[in-house]
Amino acid sequence: MKWLSLSALGVIALGLHPGPQSQARIAFGSKRDGNWEIYSMDSDGRKQTRLTTRGGEDRFPIWSPDRSKIAFGSQVRSDVWDSWELWAMDADGSDQMLLCTKIDGKAFRQWSPDGTRIALTSSRDGNPEIYTVRADGRGLARLTNSSGEDRDPSWSPDGKQIVFSSTRDGNPEIYVMRADGSRQTRLTAHLANDTQPMWSPTDSSIAFVSSRDGKRELYLIRPDGSGLERLTNDPTDDHVPVWSPDGSRIAFQATRGDEYDIEVVRVAGRVRTRLTATPGYDGGQAWSPDGREIVFISARSGSEAVHIMNASDGRTRRLTSTAALNPAW
Repeated sequence: MKWLSLSALGVIALGLHPGPQSQARIAFGSKRDGNWEIYSMDSDGRKQTRLTTRGGEDRFPIWSPDRSKIAFGSQVRSDVWDSWELWAMDADGSDQMLLCTKIDGKAFRQWSPDGTRIALTSSRDGNPEIYTVRADGRGLARLTNSSGEDRDPSWSPDGKQIVFSSTRDGNPEIYVMRADGSRQTRLTAHLANDTQPMWSPTDSSIAFVSSRDGKRELYLIRPDGSGLERLTNDPTDDHVPVWSPDGSRIAFQATRGDEYDIEVVRVAGRVRTRLTATPGYDGGQAWSPDGREIVFISARSGSEAVHIMNASDGRTRRLTSTAALNPAW
């Protein structure tokens, strides 16, 4: 069974007022020079800098917690499905290092809170399993070994546990385990699909996506399986949850037919705010370090480009004028 995983300058100033932390640079993928490479830029779209020149397809950048490094997926041979590799480099593009081969290139992966390891999905042993690899490229460790598909690893704030989704019991459910792979425990048990778990960065809440009520909605659960709560309840199809840095809100993608929008729900009170309302695709959202803005991809101008918006009212400006994907803040 397959399911969706937890994805030149042209600035239009709209009077946004980012805080000091918002000046942290944004990494993204662009093929403006003929093939996909990793770039970075300031949050106002200035100083767009190419970081990789490998000649293959470099995409899906993720920042280390201290923002000193960027991990990314690289595929040299597009005709080979398992040819994606995981690389890391310094924030300025120097010291590029191969961490491991045969990763699921478009699957969700995440740095550990202390920045020493990266949790990822690989099918190197026949089916998708959860692995971790050290940031220095040593110590690739397989954490799961099931007959199903294990995906979407997300670290607990203290780095001691990892939540993930698995089909080992017939359909996608949410599981949790210690960071060394021991004590794998099933948290959900429902005939519908439970996927895309994301651990809150500040507490014990785990957000996930479930279709148990007829369409995909966001739910919360504790790491011991208690406290199951439905977070969204709307005619839209809600998925791809991304926590704000302070753990108070979740940005997610809401689908209405062929329209993909970004919305935010406040965990306390379940207050929901729609931030985009344009035809086509808005998604790939990532929060600024101070939680005041969201960077995302939008096709509203005819091709997918990086945009940024105020996380409270959705005021938006465009940062790139050429095709770009996978922004990370």
